[in-house]
Amino acid sequence: MALKLMYITNKPEIARLAENCGVDRIFVDLELLGKDARQGHLNTVISRHVPEDVSNIRKVLKHAQLLVRVDPIHDASQAQIDDVIARGADIVMLPMFTTAQEAERFVAMVGGRAKTMLLLETPQAMARIDDILEVAGVDEIHIGLNDLHLGMKLDFMFELLSGGIVEYIMGKIRAKGIPCGFGGIARIGYGMLPAERILCEHFRLGSSMAILSRSFCDAYKMSAEEVEEAFSVGVKKIREFEQELLTYTPEQFAQNRAQMKQIINDIVKAKTAG
Repeated sequence: MALKLMYITNKPEIARLAENCGVDRIFVDLELLGKDARQGHLNTVISRHVPEDVSNIRKVLKHAQLLVRVDPIHDASQAQIDDVIARGADIVMLPMFTTAQEAERFVAMVGGRAKTMLLLETPQAMARIDDILEVAGVDEIHIGLNDLHLGMKLDFMFELLSGGIVEYIMGKIRAKGIPCGFGGIARIGYGMLPAERILCEHFRLGSSMAILSRSFCDAYKMSAEEVEEAFSVGVKKIREFEQELLTYTPEQFAQNRAQMKQIINDIVKAKTAG
């Protein structure tokens, strides 16, 4: 099983490099509604992509898919969705939905012209997962750990992984035969929670996709040479580790989960010590 790797950028030259190094999906992020209020006080990146970025990225891609995150459902959703599809989006992602009705509206607005992906990142959507999974026409679901952990008032987003929440949600999604994934990953050997631990959980849980995070490649803070190395070496190492994971036994996956949980618990204790 090879994860579909996704990378967020509006820079055509980086999109082309990422594609050439084996990234499966280039992710243009148009979501702005409500994002400053939720994340403006945190050390997170709020993309300032614009519709023209969709067209510019579309021009340089040869085989990677173009994924576009739109705003949550609002009065102008139909116009925004029509626009990104006209500009060449292969997959349209809906963030911050809370009900099955919103998911139904989104699917209807896309109207089969592109694949639909739900970004499950609200406690309400998690609680209503059974109803949401009855919505016809949902092609994929990604679990957004950052906003979901904020909504649940947790101290570290990977508590959702160690506490079994991700496993619970993914179990329900996979039972419906819908491809799903969660969160982001850094380069092998990097990350507050090492990427290897997270990748092992992706395989244990039957995940189909992951976002290459800012810890994998922060193109705004790295030189051109560092960006090229991050993708050329970083993607290769992920693929090599995936091959290793194919040989893991249930005992090895269980051992990784225990070690991962201890790391997360230590991080949470350090965060809450003050």
